Amino acid sequence: MTTAGDPPSRGVLLITVDSLRADALGPHTPTLRDLARRGTSFETAVAGGNWTPFSFPDVLGARPVFADASTPGPAADPTLAETLSTAGVRTAGVNAGNGFLTEYYGYDRGFDSFESFLDGARTPVGRFLATHPTVNGWVQYLGWPLGSAAAKLRGHERRHAVDTSHLHALERRAFDAVDDAESDEQRPFFLWLHYMDTHTPYVPAPRHVRAVTDGEVGSFQTLLGHLRAGLGKEVDEGTLRTLRALYDAAARQVDESVERVLEELSAAGLREETTVILAGDHGEEFLEHGHLAHYPKLYDELVRVPFVVDHPGAPARRESAPVPLRDVPPTVCDALGLEPPAAFAGESLLPTVTGATPPERGPVTSIALRGESVTSQPIPRRLGDGTPLVSARTEEWTYIREPDGEVSVFDRERDPGEHEPVGRDAVPRGTMRSLERAADDRLALLSDGSEAGGVDGDEGDDEEVPDEIGRRLDALGYR
Repeated sequence: MTTAGDPPSRGVLLITVDSLRADALGPHTPTLRDLARRGTSFETAVAGGNWTPFSFPDVLGARPVFADASTPGPAADPTLAETLSTAGVRTAGVNAGNGFLTEYYGYDRGFDSFESFLDGARTPVGRFLATHPTVNGWVQYLGWPLGSAAAKLRGHERRHAVDTSHLHALERRAFDAVDDAESDEQRPFFLWLHYMDTHTPYVPAPRHVRAVTDGEVGSFQTLLGHLRAGLGKEVDEGTLRTLRALYDAAARQVDESVERVLEELSAAGLREETTVILAGDHGEEFLEHGHLAHYPKLYDELVRVPFVVDHPGAPARRESAPVPLRDVPPTVCDALGLEPPAAFAGESLLPTVTGATPPERGPVTSIALRGESVTSQPIPRRLGDGTPLVSARTEEWTYIREPDGEVSVFDRERDPGEHEPVGRDAVPRGTMRSLERAADDRLALLSDGSEAGGVDGDEGDDEEVPDEIGRRLDALGYR
């Protein structure tokens, strides 16, 4: 719990960024990089799975996916937001359009205000553009000169050429939540923001593309990269560089938005009293193991993510021991001076953040579900729809057990890219036993489906998903 004598934070700002790789923070993300330097950066943070529905049960539900139900969604036990709301904390959640983080899947539970931006497309054209964000982006690109001129006539600065990720609307909701927190001094606050810019397709504003590429990637290369990736064409080295540049530019776009949100906190006099937590929900692959995006695999590029806790008065530090994202909910509770419920599976990281020696912990696990092949569509999201694969990580070793039972172990100190599996004899016997036991325990935790979390019983099949959510999942490439 909170260090004795230290007052709890006035509030917690939780920033999650979809598909944000561990190596995404750098020169092109100065705000996020400075946040990591100012706070505690957990260098081996591990997502609960390869994509959002398998990761967020940890982040907001405080329980690993499938521990309580055969469908994705937060656990049946109280969620983080429900726990905070019951304790009198003002709660606000803003999800920039990820269909898996909606009311349908139970992620609105406990939030006083909740927005997912999935009910705005009323016309056929609007619905088409919402389902095709790359086309939407190019429509906005082409309309940029007129929009820019209109903004100047109105006396406004137009910061972005495109906004397919609801970034502007997310900021407005964030500013409203900060205003509410400022005006209600008697209640602590919890604000969760989920950004979608770094999720495929990457459609950042052109100025961010120019900034990360020194102008070397223009509109033609951007369009070609989108076309080749979107049509499933073979991606050559030049196209891969373009896609990674677009991804980095999207991260820069998020960075600039986070800077504005932090400035708003400062203007309200809340920044130095607020614990700020940053995390990617999962990573993103750029052909490191043969694919793009985040298919059901468990290599580092897919499950290692940034994880930063910037707590008022705490020293800056870096921690290399693996930690799971399910440590987010108890850490939030701890920062606000609240006791986490016993059902929360993670551990508070606040003692480590405030200077304590991190406790010894076992390997951190992740899980995925695979169909007949890695690229089978739709990607399985219910236990009965695919076969699980599991990974376990220590500071040095990665253990991956494939659906057919084949095991690969990687020495990340010698092979950080996880390309050359080693034999069992190369792994210390005690370490191997620990990795195998962690993988076994994670698989044993899979639910038999007798209980339900965010989606009840047999619900959750694609044909039952509400139209707006279904269209958004289509747009993200999930159906």
